Amino acid sequence: MTPDPTNPAKQAGSDRQLAESTTAMVTALVRMRGALQETRLPLELPGADEQRTSRAEMVDQLEDYVIPRLMTLDAPLLAVVGGSTGAGKSTLVNSLVGTRVTTPGVLRPTTRSPVLVHHPDDAQWFGQEGLLPDLERVTRQTNDPAALQLVASPAMTPGLAILDAPDIDSVEERNRVLASQLLAAADLWLFVTSAARYADQVPWDFLRKAADRSAAVAIVLDRTPPDAVETITTHLARMLASRGLKDSPLFTVEEGEVSEMGLLKTSAVIEIRQWLQALANDQEARAAVVQQTLEGAVRTLARRTHQVADAATEQADAVRRLREDANEAYDRAAVAIAEASADGTLLRGEVLARWQEFVGTGELLKSLETRVGWLRDRVVNAVKGKPQQAERVTVAVESGLETLILEHAEAAAERAEASWRSTAAGQILLRDAGEDLGRASRDFRRRAERVVRDWQSDVLDMVRTEGADKRSTARFLAFGVNGLSVALMVVVFAHTAGVTGAEAGIAGGSALLGQKLLEAVFGDQAVRSLAERARQRLESSVSELLDSERRRYTDLLDSLGIEPEAPERLRKTARKVDDLRFAATRAPQESVSDSRDSAP
Repeated sequence: MTPDPTNPAKQAGSDRQLAESTTAMVTALVRMRGALQETRLPLELPGADEQRTSRAEMVDQLEDYVIPRLMTLDAPLLAVVGGSTGAGKSTLVNSLVGTRVTTPGVLRPTTRSPVLVHHPDDAQWFGQEGLLPDLERVTRQTNDPAALQLVASPAMTPGLAILDAPDIDSVEERNRVLASQLLAAADLWLFVTSAARYADQVPWDFLRKAADRSAAVAIVLDRTPPDAVETITTHLARMLASRGLKDSPLFTVEEGEVSEMGLLKTSAVIEIRQWLQALANDQEARAAVVQQTLEGAVRTLARRTHQVADAATEQADAVRRLREDANEAYDRAAVAIAEASADGTLLRGEVLARWQEFVGTGELLKSLETRVGWLRDRVVNAVKGKPQQAERVTVAVESGLETLILEHAEAAAERAEASWRSTAAGQILLRDAGEDLGRASRDFRRRAERVVRDWQSDVLDMVRTEGADKRSTARFLAFGVNGLSVALMVVVFAHTAGVTGAEAGIAGGSALLGQKLLEAVFGDQAVRSLAERARQRLESSVSELLDSERRRYTDLLDSLGIEPEAPERLRKTARKVDDLRFAATRAPQESVSDSRDSAP
């Protein structure tokens, strides 16, 4: 917004509006940083690794540069000198300052801390709370890449600071990462390359990023043979223009002698020095460079946040599909167990044999198949069961039910594992699970046994409670709690009578005998209620048991920390930043329009 010294009130209003818009933007960027930090991309999906790196870079740039810079717009212009190994960055920095402030590396890779040179009057701008807050401030030479060496030099022009960064193509990853971090915190990139390496791919990757975010960039072609200056600069200029950097200043430093102090001749760098000093001395020009880079960074960060949101959506979708696969496998198991424990399937083999011993089927069962209307008393009087026979039925039921549950739990684990193995993300989760998820848990059989015994105990308690006022009756005493309990279990197991053929008669007849026994003691309505309650408790207990197995899969997914709301949270914060950015660009236009309207 253009200052208006002729109208103090209007200028005060403009300053207040600028301060409010800056505060709003800082708040929006802080929220966007928080959303990025909270977003997790742990699954190995296509492009996920790239987006994880991008997210980390964005958080770093917001913390290192964008947010601190917005809060200190009056701070000196920070020119970061970056480039390839052996390009002569440190020698250039020393030569621009006019004294040795940073030590050129002899051995590669150069492992030293970055060096920031500033005028003594500007020292307050570069404290720990300013730009690059994660780097420890030191005033001595060090090889610690986590430290930022501050050098106050009267030779520097006030309003300008120069930072000597590590090599962008260092063989040490930590140096490369630090170089990228420092370049992302620059108001101005002073990119140094050499006549021998100006066409290398790595520098151009950095320059492309600079062009993408409209960052202020100046190129220094260093160590150039005098007879090759024209040819190389012409070629380099064409390369810059084709990559969106045609307006970037291009300086050439001819190859020449270096003094004992490690400095180039003043004439070799005078053009660069004068250009930097002019920027530092011209408040409007300096502000324009800062604004250009800052606006480009904010615009690019908002756009890249949408890309991270897309990656987060893919992660959430993948987790949802994996969760659905696991749930489907165990839901099928629960349904299968419920059906098999209600359709007469369990009334076979050992269970059927022990039950027939208890009720003394023989002629009674044959008669029931043709005359199901027999009186209860005739059924009751025909039962031959004794307490020990009831116990045998209980044991057989326990074994049959445990086997049924174990078989379907194993099948569910196999199905869930197979579905996860069909995806790369699922394969990695299974690999890192720490156990074989394709089988039921090692202690599952023991837990299944406990569930069955607990259910049988519940059935016993139900019968005991229901018969509390009937314990002295002859019928109750004839069968006892155990006998009536096994009869209730048999009724539950033939709840739907789903078997066919000859088995239907056996299962149905067995269930009918059990039902008649119970009705003789408790009555029709009480038996229906008991059977329903017993079935619900069995299904609930089995469901809880299978859920504990299911959680082996779902807990893995939960541990990833992927929130379904994360993508929209990211997009919302990015839209807010864009809205504020667009509003800021409209404000000057509206101000100019108002000025024209009010002109006489």
